[in-house]
Parts: sequence; structure tokens; C-alpha cells
Amino acid sequence: MGIAAAEVKQLAHRCGFELAGIAAAVPNADVSRYLDWASRGLAGRMSYLADRRAAVREDPRNLLSSARSIVCVGKLYNTPEPHSAGISRYAWGDDYHSILRQGLESLAASINALAPCEYKICVDTAPLLERSYARDAGLGWIGKNTCLINQYSGSWFFLGELLVSLDLEPDAAPEPRCGTCTRCIDACPTQAIVEAENGYELDARLCISYLTIELKGPIPEELQTGIGTHVFGCDICQDVCPWNARASMTLDNHFYPRDHAALPLERMAELSEQEFREMFRDSPVSRAKHAGFLRNVALAMTNAREDRYREPLERLALRNLHRGTM
Repeated sequence: MGIAAAEVKQLAHRCGFELAGIAAAVPNADVSRYLDWASRGLAGRMSYLADRRAAVREDPRNLLSSARSIVCVGKLYNTPEPHSAGISRYAWGDDYHSILRQGLESLAASINALAPCEYKICVDTAPLLERSYARDAGLGWIGKNTCLINQYSGSWFFLGELLVSLDLEPDAAPEPRCGTCTRCIDACPTQAIVEAENGYELDARLCISYLTIELKGPIPEELQTGIGTHVFGCDICQDVCPWNARASMTLDNHFYPRDHAALPLERMAELSEQEFREMFRDSPVSRAKHAGFLRNVALAMTNAREDRYREPLERLALRNLHRGTM
């Protein structure tokens, strides 16, 4: 009993994934470029991208020795709501990790019902070059902003993978279609998108998403102004991308904004640690931790330079002083 690649992709669509394609489970051509990027320190303090796990990314069979194919999927999270300068769009709703995993578990069960196989589910945290394999699977090209861009649906996608021990016909990577456009590069306030030998790359140490989510401790003074009023993540390079001008919208209410997506900065500044945990339970925002979140809120209010934030900033500074964090 076997299964064709077209059937697998059809099953993926039935499991809620708008994009689906197949890549061969072999070392990716981008491995050397990735290792070079990591070795030059461009991952900042994200040690999980540059330590021993970096070598694991060299071959997907390090994750599943019997892997022959990678089913790459994309799940849309774009909603009709206007852009938010505070919290990145991907974090407006529920945590995508569990949602993608559930969809991939359903896909694995559907495939196994037709063609029993060994498999491994990967969502974001697995040491796998997700965007590179998604590109090879035909889901889109990797743009100058390093996001995966689909010609018809834009770049507002979460990526997931299902490694399987099945020989499936791989798809072909599409041609890059950024052309001479540099809108994402020109719009980045911290100039995190830099020219490299073979195109463009992201210097994570300058990226607002890295600074407000991954970086622990003080944000470098020279980068603080560029962060503006961003509290968690940044969407600027996607907001200005022409391919997102008519990006598809999701029908999945898991990704529609919770109340926290439009929370005023002064209210954010008042959140106790317990309130923070309750408000952002099962939300990507919890990754910043309470202390990091308040650090970002304080910086956002400072950058806003509005009189109405003077008192909330003073109260926040007093709270931190009492906690011994200033």
C-alpha cells in the first residue's frame, strides 16, 4: 500500500494547512550559509541556534534516521484587524505551537491510515532549517527580509514539518520574486537586514523581535530609540512588503486578537506578575517573561514621549526600585 505526494498534500489541506509541499529529507544547500551566519555571532545570545544543535541541522535524518521526505506545511495567521505597533501579529491569538502540532498529528494519522510509516513532527523549536525546506517544497521563496513569501498568500504563515519514512515526489522551489524591491530593508528602524555575499541576511542582534523577545537584560542604548513603541516583536518588514498588500486572511479563530492585542501601554505597565501570567497564558507573549515585558513597556512609553505616560513610568520605576531591579 502506498500514497502519492498529491494525496499527502490534499490531506494536509484537509487538516487545516493552507500551504503544503514535499521536500527530500537530505542535507539542505543552505546548511553552510547557516553555519557561517551562526559562527559570525549574528544569532546574538540565542545559543540554541549556534551551539551543538546547529550541527544537528545539517541533516534531517539526525531527527529521524528513517526519514525520506519532509512534508512542509504553512498555516495562515493573518487577520483583518489593523496593524498593531505594540504586539506582533503572530502573538495576537493563541500559541501556535500546540495548534500546528495538533494539525500535524492529524495529518500523520491520516497518512498512516493509507501508508504506515515512521514519522516525526517538527514545529519551530526543532533543529531544522524550516524556511529552507519550505522553499524547496514549493511553499514560497525566502525574501530579503528572510521571511518565506508565497506569491499568492504573502508571508503571514506559521511553518511546520512532518518527517516521514516515505519516498514522496518532491516539489520544486519557486524563483525568488523580490526583484529590486528594498522596502523591507529601508523600513527597518534598526537596520537589521544586511547585505551578505549571497543576498541578504538578518543580524538578529539588531532585530526588534530579538531585542524585545529573546534578549534578556538591558537593551543596548544605541538601539533603544529604534524600537519605538514595540512591546513584543515587530512586523514592519512584513507590513511594508508588496506581496502582503493582498495577503490571504485566516478563518481560524485561534489567531484572532485576544484582548491583550490592543491593551494600552499604561495598563500593561500596571500588570503584576500573576496578572501577566493569567493574561498571556497559552500566548507567545509569555516567552518575554514579566520582567522583560515591563522593560519593553517602559521603553515604549519613553519612546512615545507623551505626557500621559509620565505617571505610569514613574510608578513603574518605583515598583522596580522596590523589587531591586533598578
